[in-house]
Amino acid sequence: MAFSPEKRKGTMSGILFVAIFAAAATFIASLGPVKALGLSPLVIGIVLGIFYANTMHNQIPSEWETGITFSAKKILRFAIVFYGFRITFQQIAEVGMDGFLVSLIMLSTTFIFGSWLGYKIFGMDKDTSMLTASGAAVCGAAAVLATEPVLKSEEYKTAIAVSMVVLFGTISMFLYPVLYTTIFENATGFLHMTAKEFGIYVGGTIHEVAQVVAVPFSIPGAPEEMANDAVIVKMTRVIMIAPMLIILGIYLSYSAKKEGGLSGEVKLVIPWFAVYFIGVAGFNSLHLVPENIVNIINEIDTFLLTMAMTALGMGTRFSKFKGLGLAPIYTATAMFAWLVIGGFVVTKMVCA
Repeated sequence: MAFSPEKRKGTMSGILFVAIFAAAATFIASLGPVKALGLSPLVIGIVLGIFYANTMHNQIPSEWETGITFSAKKILRFAIVFYGFRITFQQIAEVGMDGFLVSLIMLSTTFIFGSWLGYKIFGMDKDTSMLTASGAAVCGAAAVLATEPVLKSEEYKTAIAVSMVVLFGTISMFLYPVLYTTIFENATGFLHMTAKEFGIYVGGTIHEVAQVVAVPFSIPGAPEEMANDAVIVKMTRVIMIAPMLIILGIYLSYSAKKEGGLSGEVKLVIPWFAVYFIGVAGFNSLHLVPENIVNIINEIDTFLLTMAMTALGMGTRFSKFKGLGLAPIYTATAMFAWLVIGGFVVTKMVCA
């Protein structure tokens, strides 16, 4: 589709506008007190974007909106694909079957439970329920971002899901070290957790990658094994987002047909960016690219994800939240309880 020079200029201006906000978010996230809280640039970006959306959104030319939308949609998919450079299949193999099973069980049960609970019990729409569940089930804000294109939902629903991830992921970051030092480390019997078990538990149940990394470092004298297992299990959950989204796409297609769509009119929703994500992770597993180059790619990718999150925030108006009530908090609280308590039981049973 051809764009006029004026429209191209507006789109580029919009992208640059988002990039400036993302750069500010990256700078804020690097500040000591903010970094200590484990807040990623993605989270800061959506906060800045939401602030803009509800204060200054009428102050920029309307032509820039296409650039903001491009950042929220196209740049997002590109960034998710290159997120695969953070993962290797070797990392997943290292943690063994225990870590894989905990990841698989917690991802699938949390997503199904959260989606059902939000929609059937607390009366949220399907998209918001699934987005909120994906954030808790997989990898926080990045999972919400990856799920949004499959559902083709509105920006404010993504913002709701991300806000729940931030709230309960932050609580987890402070709660888990307390649970380990006061209960799990010195308990006997079923409540006792070894450093390896606790690492698998942390990686299998906490929302954000940054929060998973922060927990073992918050425990005095924690062995390196705890941190390594936590990160590897977490990255196992991350890579599982690709098959989860493919299955979700098939489910959405089936549901559309079941609800009356003709087979010729209902297209199978395959999130190809998720397939490409697996391909990039597989390529990264070959270690053909020097580590310093991979680190640069990951830095650029984080910035692109921050741009996408910021752009989504820019499409979020508080007026759209009216009528939701406390349903998202109730749903996220129930999922959080399942992750903490159910995740503990699942980890103990798998690792026994």
